[in-house]
Amino acid sequence: MELIRTGKVKEVYDEGDVLLFKFTDKISVFDKIIPNKIPDKGESLCRTSKFWFEKIKEERGIDSHFIECPSKTEMKVKKYRVNEAGGSRIWINYLIPLEFVMRYYVAGTLMDRIKKGKIDFKDLGFKTTPKIGDEIPEPLFEMTTKFEKTDRPLSFEEASLIGGITIEEIYEIKETILKIDKIIARTISARNLIHADGKKEFAMGEGRVPVVVDTFGTADEDRFWDREMFDNGKIIELSKESVRQYYRSSGYYDVLYSARESGSKEPDITPLPDKIVKETSALYREMYGKLTGLKW
Repeated sequence: MELIRTGKVKEVYDEGDVLLFKFTDKISVFDKIIPNKIPDKGESLCRTSKFWFEKIKEERGIDSHFIECPSKTEMKVKKYRVNEAGGSRIWINYLIPLEFVMRYYVAGTLMDRIKKGKIDFKDLGFKTTPKIGDEIPEPLFEMTTKFEKTDRPLSFEEASLIGGITIEEIYEIKETILKIDKIIARTISARNLIHADGKKEFAMGEGRVPVVVDTFGTADEDRFWDREMFDNGKIIELSKESVRQYYRSSGYYDVLYSARESGSKEPDITPLPDKIVKETSALYREMYGKLTGLKW
């Protein structure tokens, strides 16, 4: 078994015909790995991902790379070729080097881009400037780079070139995401949650059928809110967004993105306070139960 990739969250091992994901307790925000471990985070991500992979296959026949979980923090998956440079000429069985994001509400970096004029709110279907928590008239589908130092939004044409996929296949992936998100929204609505947005990744499988890979529907890739509090005018973050908000309030976010825009050296990210670590660990355990309906 050979370690072939160490990511922000997972260690990836090559076992010949399959890969083994080992989920760690590392946590990252804004493409920075925080120098703290979050106890039980890796287990929460692994077990939650297993739940969703099995559910989308059972309910809609949607294929994924999932095979089995030999332990609570390990997952065996099908292996796909990786071409980090993009523009793959391989017809099948390769990882599409893109990240696909579907947004249903205004939040996070979308709000930042609207404020900075990088996105015209009228193009989103709003008549006036929206606020955080406003539902987007039509779900916003976006694609970003995967293997660049920091993610950046892509046009359909650039995503097609980098990803080695046609425009028609992009729309096919979009429709698959909408089907998956309907399953997520219906499942969690019974547990008083709102699915605000989420990220997914795909490989191109046999017959050039898109296959869901990596992980999704967890407190890392997706944004979840408490519905009761939302209906009362307050947004309670039930995802990694709560950690992002800590770094926004501390001023680190502004300094980091100012450095990125100016091309200056990026500041190192500071550790989380012990209190935030404990709260975040508890959140990941809680979200496993809220998302799946299963006991920790």
